[in-house]
Amino acid sequence: MLKKTQKAVIGTLEWLEDRTGLWAMFGPVLTHLAPRDAKWWYVYGSATLMAFMIQVATGVALMFSYIPSGGQAYDSLKYIADVAPWGHLIRGMHYFGASAMILLIGIHMGQVFFHGSYKFPREMNWVTGIALLAFTIGLGFTGQTLRWDSNAVWSIVVAAEQAARVPFIGHWLAHFILAGDNINGATLGRFFTLHVFVLPALAIAGIGLHMVLVMRHGIAEMPDEAHPVIPETYREEYHARLEKTGVPFWLMAWRDSVFSLVVVLAVVFAAIYFNPPPVELPPDPSIIETDPIPDFYLRWYLAVLALAQSDMEDYIILGAPALIGILLFAIPFLSSSGHRAPSKRPWAIVSLLTAMLVVGAFWIEAEKGNWTPNFHPKPLTPELIGATEGPIWHGAQLFQEKGCINCHSLANNGGHRGPDLTYVGDRLHKDNLTIRINMGGVNMPAYAGSLTGDDLRDLISFLETRKKKQPALEGEAAKEEPAKKS
Repeated sequence: MLKKTQKAVIGTLEWLEDRTGLWAMFGPVLTHLAPRDAKWWYVYGSATLMAFMIQVATGVALMFSYIPSGGQAYDSLKYIADVAPWGHLIRGMHYFGASAMILLIGIHMGQVFFHGSYKFPREMNWVTGIALLAFTIGLGFTGQTLRWDSNAVWSIVVAAEQAARVPFIGHWLAHFILAGDNINGATLGRFFTLHVFVLPALAIAGIGLHMVLVMRHGIAEMPDEAHPVIPETYREEYHARLEKTGVPFWLMAWRDSVFSLVVVLAVVFAAIYFNPPPVELPPDPSIIETDPIPDFYLRWYLAVLALAQSDMEDYIILGAPALIGILLFAIPFLSSSGHRAPSKRPWAIVSLLTAMLVVGAFWIEAEKGNWTPNFHPKPLTPELIGATEGPIWHGAQLFQEKGCINCHSLANNGGHRGPDLTYVGDRLHKDNLTIRINMGGVNMPAYAGSLTGDDLRDLISFLETRKKKQPALEGEAAKEEPAKKS
């Protein structure tokens, strides 16, 4: 009976293999030899693939409720976030899964660069990996815009404005992004198509090609000072070492499985205990009280643009991505042979550390967001103003109405885009204040055309009282006067 059962199972499997060829396709992936020392350093590629699978699964689930229509997308996403069963969890997994995918692909790229695994014969492995990085960032940005709230709308406007600066074809690029001359319902449809069809198709094709190249050239062994890459002899030496010490990939895949499981659990944990970005104000371009910021993986680049001088913006917006892209694609061709060991490539260590420090520093600055106006400051109190009527009081009202407090802080209230004016009266006098207000400055508009002479006088009167020794309220000062006389 047992033999008959075994024969039936084997026969069924042989029939399936004959009809489908599944083992012929996937068997070599599991049985190909891998270097014995390919251990925990090598789990980031498979973990990135797992993060992509999370994105596909949660993205399909979200599509059951999301309506890609300019008039309904916002409401459908509010429904997913607040009402739909498991909607909050699935949306959170999709958001944190995207973050995990970009973080993991960055770590994987850094590990490959650190170990020199891009050298001969794996140059195209690196090139396809860089293309996958670009597709992943594109998926992240287009996904952010599908929230279709005020943040998404203004993010698209910013993207179109930056694209318009490209010489010769800028207008065409901006028109393509907006699906017209202005943002409209067709804009959402265009980004939906890119996010759900075009970019995933490119990513899947890129992943397939990347895997084919990994199978063709094998997994790079850990770098060894005694074995530099010599193109003429590398293949023979690599395969000879594999024949002696290599092991089937399926015997080593448990590390990839364990780490991928950790990634899944981390995404689920983040979705449960942390909130994805809230669905903000409706997608109304007339709402200017919006701070369109990208998700965390591009926030450092926002800091670069925000902190740069205005006359350098075009060079950074157009030149920096092009330069970084060209450099990344060129790396394996600039250094395709020689030592892979980091100890023999100190320039690689310095380059990697420099990139991490620069991105980290700008990311920290982006989290502070000191260049962003504060659109919801607290009203100035009579105690802070030092008056309840008269020129100083009127000047304080102008300080709020004209938006000065959105960029300047008073007693820890207001924005941080401009200098703190808590004690500006100790630093600047009437003439200095008049010039600054009338003429404006870097990132500050000129108010000469929007203030009457009386308004300017009252605003300056208020600012002149901003000193370390603040004036008392006029009513309190009147009460104190008889006490001083007595």
